[in-house]
Amino acid sequence: MTTQPDRTGELIPRPEQTPAALRAALAVVAPERLAEMDASQRAAVTEAIEQSGITPLRMFLIQWAAVIEIERFPDTARELRRAEYLAQIAEDPEESRRYVRAAGDIIRAAHKAVGG
Repeated sequence: MTTQPDRTGELIPRPEQTPAALRAALAVVAPERLAEMDASQRAAVTEAIEQSGITPLRMFLIQWAAVIEIERFPDTARELRRAEYLAQIAEDPEESRRYVRAAGDIIRAAHKAVGG
């Protein structure tokens, strides 16, 4: 499995890390996750108010930028879902760990790509 996105298979350009830009991008690459993003944003705002700080908001932006980074490359998104599925059904613990590592590599690469 590759952990680096194939730039030639990009559905959309990388969006700016603003709530509006990320939401617009998610509406294209994974519209079924919009409600999840909205709930995550509300939770981040609540947590930021409770903490009197912006860290929860920054973490929200990074999290969703990474999700979009993966989803905007269909082959990468497919590889992630495959690795997650195979990790769950593997009967051998070492095989499961191998797929968990592959999924983690994809997620870490996405976070790195978006500056997270």
